[in-house]
Amino acid sequence: MDRREILLRKAYPPIEPYNSGMLDVGNGHEIYWELCGNPAGKPAIFLHGGPGAGCTEDHRRLFDPDRYRVLLFDQRGCGRSTPRASLESNTTWHIVDDIETLRMKFEVDRWLVLGGSWGSTLALAYAQTYPERVSELILRGIFTGRRSELLWLYQDGASWLFPDKWQDFLAPIPEEERGDLITAYHKRLTSADEEVALTAARAWSLWEGETVRLMPDKKLSELHGSDEFALAIARIENHYFINKCFFKDAQILRDAYRIKSIPGAIIQGRYDVVTPARTAFDLHRAWPDAEFLLVDGAGHAYNEPGILHQTILATDRFADEST
Repeated sequence: MDRREILLRKAYPPIEPYNSGMLDVGNGHEIYWELCGNPAGKPAIFLHGGPGAGCTEDHRRLFDPDRYRVLLFDQRGCGRSTPRASLESNTTWHIVDDIETLRMKFEVDRWLVLGGSWGSTLALAYAQTYPERVSELILRGIFTGRRSELLWLYQDGASWLFPDKWQDFLAPIPEEERGDLITAYHKRLTSADEEVALTAARAWSLWEGETVRLMPDKKLSELHGSDEFALAIARIENHYFINKCFFKDAQILRDAYRIKSIPGAIIQGRYDVVTPARTAFDLHRAWPDAEFLLVDGAGHAYNEPGILHQTILATDRFADEST
């Protein structure tokens, strides 16, 4: 075994929540939440990716359970939240409000916010709205919702690296509609014809699932190809992306000055195809006080060895910081 592999930090052992439930956040939405770790520990919240993916039991393992009180929740329309795959009253700013509602419900003054991929976008939006409520920020696989980032993944860019997978992504869309693939997919993902919607959802979801890791992962591809997961992530992602994530272009980078006093870490895989390193570097320049960790030999996924190592080091480092 490579000596470097021995030194890499691993996730903490599996744990179960000590409390969980559903919260009515209005407009017909109920979101699933759970609390893990030490009830008297440092408050933290985990923001999952997608949008539309949901939390998993492995996300609990990113924090020392003896030192953290961690809240995880499934965002509107995904995971265990209801109604499943709903696009109604489902925007970035609804979820920012949900995070703040959860903070007040559990009587947290300030908390560490950890988010990866879309979760990094949401973490930045929340921190820029409520900087006084964020003790630290840990961000992985940076995505800010700029048009250039969307075009890279869904129009022309990543397709040059995965031409074989790209053909499968193009397959549900007629030639004449391929000049704007996000719009073409939106038409199908919101179709009243369930088979049309499901075919589009599988293709959309698999494109992400098969480009997210540096090396192929059969189990991840199977998850992304499953009907229930694919429909939620494809519908919600496409809904957000056709609406430019409900931001003005480059808004997140423009407003980075609002978080300049928050300690943070930016963790980015050098070979991330889903959210290329350029965006993380742009955030680093806009927020230079945050630690910038460019991980060689890693793609986009949170559980790739180098990414996981740096994430665990970051949560450990901040564990004893005053809130």
